[in-house]
Amino acid sequence: MLELNDDIHQRKTLFVEVILPLAITKTYTYRVPAELNSVIEVGKRVVVQFGKSRIYTAIIYKISEIPPELYEAKYILEVLDESLVVNTTQIQLWEWIAEYYLCNLGDVMQAALPAALKLASETRIILLPDSGYDKQELSDKEYLIVDALEIQPELRVSDITKLLGQKTVFPLLKLLFEKGIIHISEEITERYKPRRKGFISLNPFYEDPANKKALFQVLERAPKQLDVLLAYLKLSKHQPDILKSQILEENNNGNAALKALIDKEIFIQEDKIVSRLNDEELILTKNFELTASQNSALKNINSQLVDKDVVLLHGITSSGKTQVYIRKIEQILANGKQVLYLLPEIALTTQIIERLREYFGNKIGVYHSKFSDNERVEVWNKVLKNEYQIVLGARSAVFLPFSNLGLIVIDEEHETSYKQFDPAPRYHARDTAIYLAHIHQAKVLLGSATPSLESYYNAKNGKYGIATLSDRFGNAQLPEIKVISIEEETKKKTIQSHFTSILVDEIRQALERKEQVILFQNRRGYTPFLLCRTCGFSPKCINCDVSLTFHKSTNKLHCHYCGYKQDIISVCPACGSTHIEQKGFGTEKIEDDLSYIFPDARIARMDLDTTRTKNSFQRILGDFEDQKIDIMVGTQMVAKGLDFDHVTVIGIINADSLLNYPDFRAFERSFQLLSQVAGRAGRRDKPGKVIIQAYNTKHRVIDQVIHNNYQALYETELSERQNFQYPPFYRLIQLEVKHKDITQLNVIADRLATELKHLFGNRILGPESPLIGRIRNYYIKTILIKVERNGISIQKMKHALKNCLLKFEADKANKGVLVQIDVDPY
Repeated sequence: MLELNDDIHQRKTLFVEVILPLAITKTYTYRVPAELNSVIEVGKRVVVQFGKSRIYTAIIYKISEIPPELYEAKYILEVLDESLVVNTTQIQLWEWIAEYYLCNLGDVMQAALPAALKLASETRIILLPDSGYDKQELSDKEYLIVDALEIQPELRVSDITKLLGQKTVFPLLKLLFEKGIIHISEEITERYKPRRKGFISLNPFYEDPANKKALFQVLERAPKQLDVLLAYLKLSKHQPDILKSQILEENNNGNAALKALIDKEIFIQEDKIVSRLNDEELILTKNFELTASQNSALKNINSQLVDKDVVLLHGITSSGKTQVYIRKIEQILANGKQVLYLLPEIALTTQIIERLREYFGNKIGVYHSKFSDNERVEVWNKVLKNEYQIVLGARSAVFLPFSNLGLIVIDEEHETSYKQFDPAPRYHARDTAIYLAHIHQAKVLLGSATPSLESYYNAKNGKYGIATLSDRFGNAQLPEIKVISIEEETKKKTIQSHFTSILVDEIRQALERKEQVILFQNRRGYTPFLLCRTCGFSPKCINCDVSLTFHKSTNKLHCHYCGYKQDIISVCPACGSTHIEQKGFGTEKIEDDLSYIFPDARIARMDLDTTRTKNSFQRILGDFEDQKIDIMVGTQMVAKGLDFDHVTVIGIINADSLLNYPDFRAFERSFQLLSQVAGRAGRRDKPGKVIIQAYNTKHRVIDQVIHNNYQALYETELSERQNFQYPPFYRLIQLEVKHKDITQLNVIADRLATELKHLFGNRILGPESPLIGRIRNYYIKTILIKVERNGISIQKMKHALKNCLLKFEADKANKGVLVQIDVDPY
């Protein structure tokens, strides 16, 4: 009977809807070959052809017996997986992201899956041996291809496209194929390769004491081989598996001797698959007791999580929020559930992983974008198999295939790094994580010393629970904050470069006490722009409407938007003057100027330029923790939850640049950043000092930072947001309209705004030119939609907006325009 059912299943004609990793608005339907009917399942990967020649990996989204009405379904080529790669709760999350953030499911798939799980379509061209062609009969372009294949026997289509400098090479390749000169192979390459290492074990024959004794006697005539054997025996006392590299490290220059022992079959070498991830066992386990205020906060969190799904832990900097998280995580793990611990910056994962591994050992995995493709796939598979109970990660960790999630901790929940700005999906990891928890019926713990206004508003209005920690851990004192007027010191001529006399004195005293200093300047590079003193010319990017920043490390002018670089100018190209001045200052210049004032100090810089590689964060943080660095100069990376024992002085070089930024969140962000930076000072047993340099020393936000008065900031900001129709009272949707022609852009953007005003009335603002009106040769206009939270269905409004944009993009009059949607653009 079972065989009969299988036979009926085989004979059914099945169709699958698949999600392709492309920005297309709909899923696409393929037919399933009868022999694959029994292996298809929602969440598995399949290989499909899309378009004339491209082959993609797609995810099965739905299975049915209904063929598509508008086109004939192609067959799927292959099913790649024996078991699911994406589970049903993930697909539910993908659907919510696509609907909420007005993007395509393909965009979400592209962001969610590690690159190595999305197979690459590589059309390879191979020269056939003994094809007996006559080069005289080939056209010039055919000759070029054959010539290249004689030098390199295998080329990709992309290589040939570059070689000939033309877009379409398929007709040429077709001719060569028909002449029997080349072979075309559409080869799908599986990008994930497990990592293998060589392990050495002693032949079991020599485990017998008598045989081992005889072996020693034989090897007395080969002392180097005997040394290698002794190194192996020494290592085998402490660990069961011994790497070949460990023996060679233990016994220098023993490579030939080791090879001889393997050849004699005294040792057996075996290649095993090993993890790419740092899974070292822990030596330390620290038991800690919560303080009375931490215990009270934890009880408060537990009682509120009974009937609330989200609780905000509002604890001042250095109040010991991490210990509270750890105790809460322990409770969840005891119930056999998984925990996701989100952090805003990769920089933080390197420091916090050390702390958490002390408590949880190898139950914890790490996931972020600095990992290689293969490492990310490995974490993905371990989460899928439930091998990790805790995952620590940056925003992309919300896409992992959890099956049994019990808690999501979102540390520093106010951070802008949780928001993805480009490309789509332009999701916010905090809000996405809250929905992810809802699918899993899990709980969310938000933590911050300076919560985002929205989260605090939700907590105050009873949507979220709230717990507070108002004492610093270990009774550490709050730092003393001094505000110094740059204007006054400039008048008195006591300022040195960009450092006031008080800041210089504090740095000098800290260095004498062998303590450390952090200086904060939220701009990287050496100088933001160059200016001709004679005619006012300033070098600008050729692709963007922005000044080029001088970087001393490369001695070039850089665009921070598109990556364009050019040589520094010494003569003005406009008027020929040699009076070129450097204006403003970034982290590089501060580092440079400090080396003149404190020539003996060891100075390092932590910004995007110095932390591009995978382990650069760890190296800089490790050196700073080991006191190999005296002064750290950094951008906002230094503000984010880092914990150092010996930092007693923090200098904020220019607070005005934060406060005067043209954004409705400028004051909130300034308060958060200044408070977070200040919280780095005197974090343990040493009182700290914070020096804030500013022109406007009487600014209310600076006063609120000095008095650590978040409540005052919240009340003033909330009142302004209500008056001017901003979140949390209104939702924002921003449209960026882009075109390479400014004249056409103005016409098209006006036309779109008019259509939207017909639909949504005075909720539409713009089109306006943004702060930077051209990026990567695209001119930009911005349209802002403000939607009240009460009395209107946001789903219906988004649906109407999506339909309007589909009609707009289909209109030939709008050819060449790009419209990008950003829901909650902050």
